[in-house]
Amino acid sequence: MTTIAKQNNVITLINVFTVAPENQQQLLDLLVHATREVMAKQPGFVSANFHKSMDGTRVVNYAQWASKEAFEAMMRNPEARPHMEAAARLATFDAHLYEVWSTHESAD
Repeated sequence: MTTIAKQNNVITLINVFTVAPENQQQLLDLLVHATREVMAKQPGFVSANFHKSMDGTRVVNYAQWASKEAFEAMMRNPEARPHMEAAARLATFDAHLYEVWSTHESAD
């Protein structure tokens, strides 16, 4: 389960995919399948969340990993490669690793 908190000691991958609107659902299906079949089984995987833009041109993956090293090991995993290549055929992407700096909630 995704918990966003500074004290969690996880790293966050935010990957913004730019996609043609007619390919948005196909990309989402591919990412969900890859996560269930490969990524979620990798050591250090914590969670993945997919968001789709209302205009159909973006998909955002907000994923958490136990460490930068766990994420990098997944990137080297030959089982993950075909899924990443398939996503790259549908969309361009901009992926970066982050750490939580602060969180804020409604006082209500």
